[in-house]
Amino acid sequence: MNLVQPGSFLTLHYRLTGPDGQDVINTFDDKPATLSLGTGELAPAIEARLLGLAEGSRTTIELAAGEAFGERNAEMMQRVKLSLMRELGDPTEVYQVGDVVQFPTPDGQSQYAGVVREVGPDWLLFDFNHPLAGQPVSFEVQLIGVL
Repeated sequence: MNLVQPGSFLTLHYRLTGPDGQDVINTFDDKPATLSLGTGELAPAIEARLLGLAEGSRTTIELAAGEAFGERNAEMMQRVKLSLMRELGDPTEVYQVGDVVQFPTPDGQSQYAGVVREVGPDWLLFDFNHPLAGQPVSFEVQLIGVL
């Protein structure tokens, strides 16, 4: 029987829920996911809990607040001038609390997201923490294949 090891290639169904029990990601009603351990596709704490599980097993992993996505970091809350947002994006965009805005990484090869938490007269306060940072999560997994 194949067991999950570091670097394993997995075919699996999984469901990630936050503290409210609502699905963040759920593949059980669609095609299964495929991924390689150690490539950053799953949080390291989740990967560590998968190690040793057997192909065909199904389990739910409970992760304590901050374990999966780290603690909330106050330094990840940043004000950005509206003039800069208009210069770099759509100059007519109207931002509201809760909006998710994509920003390019410095090398331009990728993106990261920030959530608008406050709208000031000439600035926006963005939260760049992972949405589940500092919160407990549940990870249900069914291992279909382990290579």
